[in-house]
Amino acid sequence: PEVPNCPPSLCSDISPLLKDPAAFRTLIDLLEDHLRASFPKIDFIAGLDSRGFLIGPPLAQRLGIGFVLIRKKGKLPGPTESISYALEYGKAELEIQSDAVEPGQKVVIVDDLLATGGTMCAACELLARLKAEVLECLVIIELKLLKGSEKLKSIPFYSLLQYD
Repeated sequence: PEVPNCPPSLCSDISPLLKDPAAFRTLIDLLEDHLRASFPKIDFIAGLDSRGFLIGPPLAQRLGIGFVLIRKKGKLPGPTESISYALEYGKAELEIQSDAVEPGQKVVIVDDLLATGGTMCAACELLARLKAEVLECLVIIELKLLKGSEKLKSIPFYSLLQYD
């Protein structure tokens, strides 16, 4: 559901899904089934700050793999790799710990929503700098009108729900 008079990319509300244990379990089931059918080996799930942190850990646990954080700049300890990028409503920076993944490790990036694709593209670039292989970018909701998935170019993309 969306909040009236609010841009969809800011107000797509996943809280009803999080409040309902059966619905949330079904969401994780669907994502797990998709990933198991698509990829024989995944090393890590990488979650985007902040709602990717809600989906990523239970999904990683189901798959028996680790979870790594991609956060807003200044939130992670230790050496980090960072990137600046444009949002539909301004500019932002993301970072990942420099030792979060090793070269060649296979990663799926998760978030709740894909709008313009700026944040997801920045996350892909961060992982590329660490020489990880991004297998797929996965979201619950895609706002197709904003064409964010087109920015991902050759990186596979999956969304459960698409809105025009």
